[in-house]
Amino acid sequence: MSAFTPTSAPVLVCLWEEARERARAIRYAVFVEEQGVPVELEWDEMDAPSWHALAFAVDGVPVATGRLLPDGHIGRMAVLKSARGTGVGAKVLDALMAKATELGYPELILNAQTHAAPFYTRVGFEQVGDEFEEAGIPHIEMRKRIR
Repeated sequence: MSAFTPTSAPVLVCLWEEARERARAIRYAVFVEEQGVPVELEWDEMDAPSWHALAFAVDGVPVATGRLLPDGHIGRMAVLKSARGTGVGAKVLDALMAKATELGYPELILNAQTHAAPFYTRVGFEQVGDEFEEAGIPHIEMRKRIR
């Protein structure tokens, strides 16, 4: 099991070519294996033009990922079970928000799994609209102004 400490583990923000193998492994474990998302729904054409964040345990093993789409959507936030509750998800989100700020995006949008909404609320996201289902999982749209 890889150890993660939020103060010591790096987060890399990179393009899909660099993130592909590691991000796919994390997303497959979390979304497909754990949550039962059909594999054909997990991979889409938006990976290539997006920025991807990867967080690593102290031993260099990737434990979390997320992506920032060209339109300001954050998505595919996934943390391996062994690293949950350590703050690594917050580090990934912070890295993606910093990249969005650097790129001049005025607002961030995400579709949060309903159970994860408090995580996003803590960093300033607000719910927009009613709950809906995506890939068989309840979600809510959330937004945050960053400019």
